[in-house]
Amino acid sequence: MQRFRSIERDSVELALSDGRTVLVTRVRDPRARRLKLCVDERGARLTMPPRASAVSGKRFLDDNREWLAMQLARYATGSVLPLRPGATEALPLRAQLLPLRWSEGRYTRLHRDDDGLVFTITARAGEATLSRALRDFYEGEARADLGRWLPRYLATLPRPPRRVRFKVMSSQWGSLAPDDSVALDLSLVLARPSAFEYVLVHELCHLLQPDHSRAFWREVEDRFPGWRDERDWFHVHGRQVKATLRTLLG
Repeated sequence: MQRFRSIERDSVELALSDGRTVLVTRVRDPRARRLKLCVDERGARLTMPPRASAVSGKRFLDDNREWLAMQLARYATGSVLPLRPGATEALPLRAQLLPLRWSEGRYTRLHRDDDGLVFTITARAGEATLSRALRDFYEGEARADLGRWLPRYLATLPRPPRRVRFKVMSSQWGSLAPDDSVALDLSLVLARPSAFEYVLVHELCHLLQPDHSRAFWREVEDRFPGWRDERDWFHVHGRQVKATLRTLLG
């Protein structure tokens, strides 16, 4: 029988080229197959396979020192630059910044691989084409999340939503139409997953209670007890998340 290995966490200091020292969370994950560095609202995190040595992890951090400094600066200021072929080196997804590589090909598309994101573009790809590919990628990722979460709530609803669509919303995060269609803000895929899931549960509960009465919030509480934490997260990060998507889509 294979022995289960738990996830182990510690931290290591890294000196950046500008003289700052940052603390990087080091995570040994039995599921990890290679070294991976990412940045989110909690800071920098290095994920390592169980057999990777501390020396190889330190070398990986040293090799990515400049990239890490840039991502930490962007995340701290909340500033995201418009998408630029060959120049944009990371894209946000699920409250993380994932490294981005560019390549040429016959079709323009954005996809994931084991090392992060790859944006393949044609020689004639313009801004509109890049924006459409980015939007298609984000919607695909959002629908993947939806496919994981929605089934667990359907059994407690009087009826399923007629359909779920994603759109760019100016102020709302979601809505339920009179025909039971749910609309969700596409920028939710940039938020932390628990916040995204809360918005989904919120809109599904409107199938039970059309208003925001006490009865409605009891339905939310029964299905998602941590909803207050997610509401607070939106109060702090919501505007930045929406602005980020608008900037990237141009």
